[in-house]
Amino acid sequence: MARKKALITGITGQDGSYLAEFLLEQGYEVIGMVRRTSTINFDRIRHIQDKITLVQGDLLDQMSLVDILREHRPQEVYNLAAQSFVPTSWKQPVLTGEFTALGVTRMLEAVRIVDPEIRFYQASSSEMFGKVCEVPQNEKTPFYPRSPYGVAKVYAHWITVNYRESYNLFACSGILFNHESPRRGLEFVTHKVTYGAARIKLGLDHELRLGNLDARRDWGYAGDYVQAMWLMLQQDEPDDYVIATGRTHSVRELCEIAFGYLGLDWQKYVVSDPQFMRPAEVDLLVGDASKAHAKLGWEPTYTFEQLIKMMVDADMQALQGNKR
Repeated sequence: MARKKALITGITGQDGSYLAEFLLEQGYEVIGMVRRTSTINFDRIRHIQDKITLVQGDLLDQMSLVDILREHRPQEVYNLAAQSFVPTSWKQPVLTGEFTALGVTRMLEAVRIVDPEIRFYQASSSEMFGKVCEVPQNEKTPFYPRSPYGVAKVYAHWITVNYRESYNLFACSGILFNHESPRRGLEFVTHKVTYGAARIKLGLDHELRLGNLDARRDWGYAGDYVQAMWLMLQQDEPDDYVIATGRTHSVRELCEIAFGYLGLDWQKYVVSDPQFMRPAEVDLLVGDASKAHAKLGWEPTYTFEQLIKMMVDADMQALQGNKR
């Protein structure tokens, strides 16, 4: 029996690398889409690069997506590529819309044209809830995005629903709450804190400047969340699911755990800097993943504290290696 094929856009990112690992373990043939650029960072997939097929394509270029699907004929497509950093979306709102919103339409249209039997996963986001209308948030909670990124993700989410209902595509959206790992970009607050704490512990820095310390998020482990993506595409019927831990923590708590793990008092080193405040803040996100628990059998395996300690350990190891 031929191996199943999956196409992952955004394979060089945090989620793409964990998903590629997971699918390889399930026996898949994995195709990863990368943009034609001289600055691609392959660090997250270097250890599996000889086991996957990398192809060039771009969410801004409709024909490149059609060509990839025609040539490789995947049974599953995981659309993880996006301009995914919220602060950047304020500086580049139009580009964010092109990639994060219209790029999804281009990929869905390519699936519809080439092979409507392809199962499609769209990476939706808790940022769609924004100024939350209820706590916790579930699949029926109204969206109220508070950034160009959140707005683009709402468009992407609803266009996925529209293609599912209009063309009978097997198209699912995973409304993933914040999920982190040692592979998270350094611009994201969790990794900014664990990396900053490690640098201060090693005497490489003396302070860490952050934005709103009272912002609260539902943080889980990316390795757990990619399994939920796969489970969605193995069901009999397509649907949308919130994926979250159901627990919320503040940036302040994040600092307490990361610095405390290294024997440091975070209050001596962390400075709240107005330049890192968002124009419109999202104060409280916490997800209700009971539908995913019931229908997918999915549960998170890492606690917030375990996750942050894992990230601190990885940062300490990397920085000590660099010092040597």
